[in-house]
Amino acid sequence: MNISYNWLKKYLQTNVTPDELAKILTSIGLEVGTVEKVQTIKGGLEGLVVGEVLTCGAHENSDHLHVTTVSIGKGEPLLQVVCGAPNVAAGQKVIVAPIGTKLYQGEETFTIKRSKIRGVESFGMLCAEDEIGVGTSHEGIMVLPATTPVGMLAKNYFNVQDDTIIEVDITPNRADAISHYGVARDLAAYFQSKNMPFKLIKPSIDEFKPDSTESKIEVTVENVEVCPRYSGTVVTNVQIKESPQWLQDALNVIGIRPINNVVDISNYLLHAFGQPLHTFDADKIAGNKIVVRTATEGEYFVTLDGVERTLSANDLMICDAQKPMCMAGVFGGLDSGITDTTTSVFIESAYFNPVSIRKTARRYGLNTDASFRFERGIDPNNTVYVLKLAALMIKELAGGKIASEVTDIYPKPIQDFTVTVALEKINNLIGKELGKEVIETIFQGLEMSILSCENDVYTLQVPAYRVDVQRDVDVIEDVLRIYGYNNVEITSKVKSNLNYGEKPDTNKIQNLVSEQLTSCGFNEILNNSLTKISYYERLKNHSLDRCVKLMNPLSNDLGVMRQTLLFGGLESVAYNINRQNADLKFYEFGNCYWFDAEKDTEDALSRYGENYRLALWVTGKRSNQTWMRPSEKSSFYELRAHVNNVLRRMGVDVERLILTETDNELYAEALTLTTISGKELGIFGILKTDILRWFDISVPVYFAELDWKKCLREGSKHKITYKEISKFPEVKRDLALLIDKTIRFSDIEQVAFNVERKLLKSVTLFDVYEGKNLEVGKKSYAVNFVLQDKEKTLNDKQIDSIMQRLVKAFEEQLNAKLR
Repeated sequence: MNISYNWLKKYLQTNVTPDELAKILTSIGLEVGTVEKVQTIKGGLEGLVVGEVLTCGAHENSDHLHVTTVSIGKGEPLLQVVCGAPNVAAGQKVIVAPIGTKLYQGEETFTIKRSKIRGVESFGMLCAEDEIGVGTSHEGIMVLPATTPVGMLAKNYFNVQDDTIIEVDITPNRADAISHYGVARDLAAYFQSKNMPFKLIKPSIDEFKPDSTESKIEVTVENVEVCPRYSGTVVTNVQIKESPQWLQDALNVIGIRPINNVVDISNYLLHAFGQPLHTFDADKIAGNKIVVRTATEGEYFVTLDGVERTLSANDLMICDAQKPMCMAGVFGGLDSGITDTTTSVFIESAYFNPVSIRKTARRYGLNTDASFRFERGIDPNNTVYVLKLAALMIKELAGGKIASEVTDIYPKPIQDFTVTVALEKINNLIGKELGKEVIETIFQGLEMSILSCENDVYTLQVPAYRVDVQRDVDVIEDVLRIYGYNNVEITSKVKSNLNYGEKPDTNKIQNLVSEQLTSCGFNEILNNSLTKISYYERLKNHSLDRCVKLMNPLSNDLGVMRQTLLFGGLESVAYNINRQNADLKFYEFGNCYWFDAEKDTEDALSRYGENYRLALWVTGKRSNQTWMRPSEKSSFYELRAHVNNVLRRMGVDVERLILTETDNELYAEALTLTTISGKELGIFGILKTDILRWFDISVPVYFAELDWKKCLREGSKHKITYKEISKFPEVKRDLALLIDKTIRFSDIEQVAFNVERKLLKSVTLFDVYEGKNLEVGKKSYAVNFVLQDKEKTLNDKQIDSIMQRLVKAFEEQLNAKLR
């Protein structure tokens, strides 16, 4: 927000310089971005002077150019200037830009140079009003009154004022400071706490008095919940014209384009006091009646920008007896605003529910100066004051007369906040004893009334415009920012306590796993927890009914909270593939959310849940072709290896986990990881092509999703021990088994360990054959078995006995045959 130093001083009399003010504002929580010296006209008209055209003749080589002789004052040489303006003539007083003068057009500048125009030298330029920034006309050069002194500086003629713009970054909670007076009020609190000289001035409205009551606009508020207060009055005999120069300059300097006197007054008071106003052409209000109501679902309304919008039943509208005129607090209508022919004005000054305004503004993608303030919460007790000030200004600057009493509908006045705060807590949180006198001075400066103080516990009345101060800690924060964070000394003593961290250390293990995956070629991604509604509309187990929905989503693309990390990762995969980066390995840590409507509980919040997960995505090539080996595509087994390595890094005993084939709506084929006790740690597999088509992905994508907390708990059970390396050798035996195609290696592995738990160390599949010379529906597995006794060397009899028992078990339980 741009704050004009000159404008600010209308409300705060102080000798503090702009640079010093900027430092103070930052120290009290209104952080200043930049401080820039400006003029009411860009460039300050430096170098421009008033001149007199002494002679004006036709250019010998042009049918529209003129060659003039111009005087720019005593002691200055006469200038020959070639001019193309049709209205140039001898005897005129004009604005002259001599050689070296810099002119501004928007953000661009150009410097006047000595030039030759069609063979005739020109030593300057006679200026039109748009060329020097004092108007928009380019029909000819500016002709000044004949009494204007020659040689007078243009900046003096146009009364160019120097100013300083202080750019203040307002945080969302500080709605009270979104105006010049709001900033002045905060500075006044600081000056008072430091005993600095100042005077806070608020313009008087004592002169407000209706000139008549001939105009009556009836106001009805149908929904006082979304419009707690609505004020208005009528001003007639208004003449719409340009605003006086001081008002135009005030708006221009903060970046607001002047329009006409009535609209400019509304904008001026908006930035002066933070109260949005809306002015209607009173003659266009059908039935002389205003109705504040919510729209009818599907109702059409054309806004000021000419766009026809379909309204929602939740939109608050300002209507007349027949139709909507304005989208309350957000945007005006095309047919009810001020025009050059307006003669009567109805001024609206209201307080609207911030949530309602925010929803409407987001629904239509509209962000106006008015909605910016309404949705943060303005001062509900300031509407009538600013309304009267607006009426007085329109009366003064537009020649009108106040033709009605003030209408003020305020059935349920918004009360100030009552906050209790203890002196001890103030001192403890700030870390310094400020003293009651200092604290009470700050309370007074912040307009917080002390209702009582018993046993060093203050009961305060906080103004309604301070929507961010409703708790004791909010009050303490306000006291500290006015006192000054830098004024709290760092003590020479250090107080500390011992704290035993949670085991296992989640952050530490997450960092270890992240480093491991990154070293294996993975890139970490971070996606929005909000995702598209359409993803879950097509699913059953992850149905839309189980989604945590947003009450007021910005769009359907951000309508629900994710149930799985999958879709955000696939968006990243698709983004990279579309940019010729197809060999990808991603991982992401993040929360997933769900809603269980069927859960029988009195606590509504218990139906909502979230858990932290780790997800992996693998697609494309595992390795590219080199002179040593051909390229290799990524596979399910690569993903499984990464999953196993992650679990081992977390301390999970992978060999004790149970892998089970599962039918899942997201996967073409998938395995679940389950503990012996039946807890599911995660799932991994190859994604269905139907899912991939949603993202226009035509290559296989392998995906794993682990429940991070369950994996941590499982890993914490693992006790790290060491054993002496066995002195006795391992024995390896191979079997070629002919089995049904439905049998999986995990079945063979499970049977083997059930037969021999003590001496069987590992079972490995090293070859698979399906094809000729095998029975229909059969396949051949070549399996390696490693046996070892840590106390003695195994003999042939023991080995053969174990292998015979394994073969028998395979034949009986899996219908296997030896090849």
